[in-house]
Amino acid sequence: MRRLIFFTLTNMKILLTTTSFQDTPGAHHDLLARTGWEIVRARGPLNEADTLALVGDVDGYICGDDAITRKVLEKARPKLKVISKYGIGVDKIDVKSCTEFGIPVLYTPGVNHTTVAEHTFLLLLALEKNFLHGVDASRKGEWKRKTGHELLEKTIGIIGLGRIGKEVAIRAKAFGMNVIGFDVYWDEKFAKDHAVKRAASLEEVFQAADYISLHTNLTPETRGMINAKSFAGMKKGVLILNCARGEIVNTADMVAALQSGQVGGYGTDVLDKEPPPVDHPLLKLPNVVVTPHIASRTYESVVRQATTSVKNLILAMNGEKPIAQVNPEVPVKKVV
Repeated sequence: MRRLIFFTLTNMKILLTTTSFQDTPGAHHDLLARTGWEIVRARGPLNEADTLALVGDVDGYICGDDAITRKVLEKARPKLKVISKYGIGVDKIDVKSCTEFGIPVLYTPGVNHTTVAEHTFLLLLALEKNFLHGVDASRKGEWKRKTGHELLEKTIGIIGLGRIGKEVAIRAKAFGMNVIGFDVYWDEKFAKDHAVKRAASLEEVFQAADYISLHTNLTPETRGMINAKSFAGMKKGVLILNCARGEIVNTADMVAALQSGQVGGYGTDVLDKEPPPVDHPLLKLPNVVVTPHIASRTYESVVRQATTSVKNLILAMNGEKPIAQVNPEVPVKKVV
């Protein structure tokens, strides 16, 4: 473990917007306070207008899912030296522009795979065991019972077999499930050790799976990847789980498939608009379970993510190699 060097300068200004960082007690607060930097706090995720209003005189930025667009970056530079992402998804950051402007973008891989995998099974069990139906009825003083299904010997298709997808596979095997996976970057050893069948295509996953769990990044290729055409190739009544990004799923197509019964249920921690409007079409359907982007929000995971994001920022501000950088071609330079 590298020793962190703390600045003696007190005129550094850092923008901190992630709410779970701010709301969860832990060592990350002390680590940030020891820098002596001025901390400007806001409650994210911020839209472009709100982000624009806060940048321009900040030297560093610990962000969550704020809209960090080219317009924001043009105002933030040249004062902004480093962006330290709390988490792993950088689809809300214009990384290409950051690279052009010489701004290192840091992130925190390997800090939330356990808790997101656990949340995936929370969503699956809630759907398959009719959890909300039973709980809501009981709270009303009613004794309504609805028959569910076992997970045993069902097939789960995992799209994206990175850290989180692998943890989902391990837990699926513990439930006695069959696992089929699709990923461009295939870990043959892991697949062999955990009896994960490799699918040659997404269509093969769609055809085989009783449950489909999404764990891929949001890219131009994956945006809207789950749509009417996809549903047509899936088993009727398939359950779909999304702890990745809401935009991977075409919302209108999902609503239609849920209403027709082609999709039996949708368990998601993410939506295409966050926070969603009160009339968002997925919020009221009886075969949908939505949680408010909390899959990685456990005490253990928050402290890991927050601590790593602060360490990344300190290292980069000192001109040292950060723990993980999205655009490593951009050199980190000591701020003077």
